[in-house]
Amino acid sequence: VPKGAKAEDVKKAYRRLARQYHPDLNKGADAERRFKEVNEAHEVLSDPEKRKRYDKLGANWQQFSRAGGQRQGDFEWVFTGTPGRGFEGAGDLGGFSDFFRTFFGDLGGISQEDLVRGRRTNGRSRQRAGADVEAEVEIPLAEAYRGAERSISLQRPDGTTRRLDVKIPAGVRDGQRIRLAGQGAPGAGGARAGDLYLRVRVLPHPFFRREGDDLHAELPVSLHEALLGAEVPVPTMKGRVQLKIPAETQNGRTIRLAGQGMPRAAGGQGDMYVTVKVVLPQKLSGEERELVEKLAKQRANENVRSHLL
Repeated sequence: VPKGAKAEDVKKAYRRLARQYHPDLNKGADAERRFKEVNEAHEVLSDPEKRKRYDKLGANWQQFSRAGGQRQGDFEWVFTGTPGRGFEGAGDLGGFSDFFRTFFGDLGGISQEDLVRGRRTNGRSRQRAGADVEAEVEIPLAEAYRGAERSISLQRPDGTTRRLDVKIPAGVRDGQRIRLAGQGAPGAGGARAGDLYLRVRVLPHPFFRREGDDLHAELPVSLHEALLGAEVPVPTMKGRVQLKIPAETQNGRTIRLAGQGMPRAAGGQGDMYVTVKVVLPQKLSGEERELVEKLAKQRANENVRSHLL
């Protein structure tokens, strides 16, 4: 998309490319890599703040935002969930770089000196709560449906590592944050540590489109199935089910499957809405063409556009 593309244009391009390069649909050698690149691009361009930083810094914006300038480390947080996106914060006693301050602020107004060791005032330690830290993790829609677990590794300068197993609840929404209390930046002067927030990014699915707790999908059906009615298999998050297509179903008709959507936080599940997409036959044989011509003669007086005139 061009640099000035609107959010709707970005979304359309993303859906088209995500379907084109999804590994389940595209078996090409570069499909997985391209699919990952498409998701990374969408993550940046769909977020106004990240897009602003990208416009200023170019393709390396995220590397700079994580590093915060030169790293001289008295402390660091390392997020190693897989699959997912990492976060790294590090610092020294001299304070964050001007670059980091300009684009990402001062961790809630707390100086880096306060975070690392606490500032001395009149011989007494000045207490400041540790800053909150945020990281991102990507999960497929199937894991968002049933819930998932991710491992997080918190590494200190002395080389010790502490692992946290994070449970991602079933039904989690794209952009939802999970709070890990006390796992952020250390506090100064004995104050409490900040919190670690995991922002969940739910990857797009080639068949399902999510709206709230409901799922939407397009179902191709043949002309004779739409005219005569049929029972056809439909994928759901629980597995395949048989869907009854009533006779004389029009193209674009939506059929509701109750309770086949995403789990709700308060209990129960959303619904699934299947939109029928009638696929017309191609390369008709002579006999098939004669049958259609016969039907056309029998319905010669039918005017499907009468409401437009």
